[in-house]
Amino acid sequence: MLFRTKDLEAIFNGQCTLAFRRWKKPTVKPGGAVRTQLGMVGIDSLEPIEPHEVTELEARAAGYKDRAGVIAMFDAQEGTCYRIRLHPAGPDPRESLRDAEPDAAELKALATRLQKLDKAAPAPWTRQALQLIADHPGVVSTSLAETAGMERADFKLNIRKLKALGLTISLEVGYRLSPRGVALLATL
Repeated sequence: MLFRTKDLEAIFNGQCTLAFRRWKKPTVKPGGAVRTQLGMVGIDSLEPIEPHEVTELEARAAGYKDRAGVIAMFDAQEGTCYRIRLHPAGPDPRESLRDAEPDAAELKALATRLQKLDKAAPAPWTRQALQLIADHPGVVSTSLAETAGMERADFKLNIRKLKALGLTISLEVGYRLSPRGVALLATL
């Protein structure tokens, strides 16, 4: 589930408590959370609705000027219409994870996790990716992927796996290693 920056700001300021989407298949479920650039957004409920059920008050609670804006969004898409109740659910847990200094047991567990990622791939890639990012922080992913001999989309997918472990940080352009990533790379 994607949010515009202004909608995320409204969610985290407590001004936005609803979202409306039209999907062929929902991408969220009640009790779940969505990772965004500002933090986690919790999903309280997901209800299929008919467009005419949207009220003016609900439209404003979802960040729309009026009900007509929600209806226009529904009309421009296909699928079932949904009303989603949501709330800010705190910071992205990867942020605290990436800044935490790992102990010896965590480093061993991370190294084991990287071995599993390497075994699941056509060729080992984790150490090379960490080293490339360490050597070239802030370099565009296209260049890093080329150096690694990979397609850009595959390279970025791999870096997201490292980011989920708290090892990398996405920059405006490129990446850098987190303190956790630096500590792990020093042991590999």
